[in-house]
Amino acid sequence: MILVGDPQNKALSESIAQNLSCELIYPNIFIFPDSEQRIKLDPDKILGQKVYILKSCNMPIDADTMQLAFLIDAAVRAGADKVIGIVPYLSYMRADHVFRTGEASPLEIVIKLIEAAGLNEIIIVDPHSIKIPEMFKIGVKSLSALSLFAQKINEIEPNKENITIVAPDMGGLRRIGQIDQLLGGSINKVTINKDRDYNSGAVKVAEYKGEIRGRCFIVDDIISTGKTILQAVEVLTDNGAEEVYVLATHPVFSKGSNKLLSDSKVKKIYVTNSIPVSDSESYEKLGILSISGLIAESITNG
Repeated sequence: MILVGDPQNKALSESIAQNLSCELIYPNIFIFPDSEQRIKLDPDKILGQKVYILKSCNMPIDADTMQLAFLIDAAVRAGADKVIGIVPYLSYMRADHVFRTGEASPLEIVIKLIEAAGLNEIIIVDPHSIKIPEMFKIGVKSLSALSLFAQKINEIEPNKENITIVAPDMGGLRRIGQIDQLLGGSINKVTINKDRDYNSGAVKVAEYKGEIRGRCFIVDDIISTGKTILQAVEVLTDNGAEEVYVLATHPVFSKGSNKLLSDSKVKKIYVTNSIPVSDSESYEKLGILSISGLIAESITNG
């Protein structure tokens, strides 16, 4: 077994390799002036090996998606016995179906691309929809960071009577149900309903259901612009929340989101290292939880 690490996420690469006690190598990546990429792996390291490729699709998203496909193809051509992708955040997860007539289905195209490149299996973390694993023709392991979030919630507030778990939209109902079980059940829940304009992408809070009280924990899969989270935080703080925390798996963090979130009324935001957060993007309210143990355990247990 060998792990091809992600040069953009060396900390996660090194942590997974250490947990698995396996050799870690990095690809040789050359970017041409026109932004085309050349990817090379050492055949002496790859030949006959079960090869795990770690790659989260970060910004620039399209370039990273192509890099993932090139890495898979390079491993196949170098004689890998089997190629397994560790892709905590797969590009276009939020575009898993056609929203309006005439649009493409981006995630379906991405999946076809990496499968055609020669991927045998894939490990993903907290896909945006439970239907996403079913879109693959290859084997899929879908992991979740919710156990890490439940542990953090227990650390912050040991008294279950003072915990409210919050779904920032109707799509998060299943997620807070799972968190409820991990916390022992019967936890107070609130659901925020939002309206999205699919032409502009703008989101606004329509209403909320449930009793807002105690320490509130918003649980989500992705933070991008941060605007949806900010609206949810405002609703909670304006309607009785003692403190508001946010726990989200994937820190996509579009430009300007760090300042918006840092200046907000949120007490603390916890994300995972599924996507690396640079020092320049970090801020005092941001905490990082590692998914390396989840990934290593999944690989070890087969």
